[in-house]
Amino acid sequence: MSDKQKIKVLVVDDEPDIVEILKYNLEKEGYAVATAEDGIKAVKTAAKFLPDVILLDIMMPNQDGVETCLQIRQIPELKNTFIIFLTARMEEYSEVAAFDVGADDYITKPIKPRALMSRISALFRRESKKEQEQIQVKIKDLIIDRGSYTIDKAGKTITLPKKEFELLYFLAKNPNIVFSRDELLQNIWGADVFVLARTVDVHIRKVREKIGEDYITTVKGVGYKFD
Repeated sequence: MSDKQKIKVLVVDDEPDIVEILKYNLEKEGYAVATAEDGIKAVKTAAKFLPDVILLDIMMPNQDGVETCLQIRQIPELKNTFIIFLTARMEEYSEVAAFDVGADDYITKPIKPRALMSRISALFRRESKKEQEQIQVKIKDLIIDRGSYTIDKAGKTITLPKKEFELLYFLAKNPNIVFSRDELLQNIWGADVFVLARTVDVHIRKVREKIGEDYITTVKGVGYKFD
C-alpha cells in the first residue's frame, strides 16, 4: 500500500504524552490515526477503525498488550494488520510472548519517531515483495494459499496466524533445504527486526500442532526443513 493517505494507524498507550507525539508524527507523514489508552478500548476501536498498523504498548491498565494482541488477531478482518509492540520492558519472556501472539515487530522505549516511521515503511516494503511471489504452493496433501492465508489439508481448511503461515509457506516453497533459525528470522521477520531465535522454535511448534508433525523436520544443531 503505497498511498499513505489510505494507511490507518491505531496508537495504543496509557501515556498521553507518547500518544500525542506518535499521533503528531504519523499525521505529519500522512497516515490516518486513531488512539486508545488501554487494551479493552483498543480491541473495540480496532474492530471499527480496521487499522493497517497497530502500535501497541505492553504494560497498560485493564488489559495488557499481549492479551490485547491475542484478541485482535481473532478478528478476521485484522489477520493481516501489522502489530508493533512498544515497551520499556527488555525481558526475554516479554518479547517471546509478543511474537507468540502474532506481533510483527517489537520496539523498546524511548521511541524515536523517525526510526518508527522507517520500521513501518519497511513492513510495507516486505509485504509488497511477498505479494509478488507465487500465490499457491501445492506439496504433499497441502495447498498453501498466500492469497487467502489458508491451508487446505486433504479437503480440510486450516487457518494460521500470519507469522506461522509465512513460516510454513517459506519452508514449503523451498522443500528439502535446511534453513537456520537466523535465516528464517531474516526471511520471515526481516533483517531490521530484532527477534530472538527461540521465537522460531515457538512458531514451528505451533505450526506442527495445527498441520501435523510429518511436514517440518528439525535438523539438530542446524535448523529446520520441509520434507
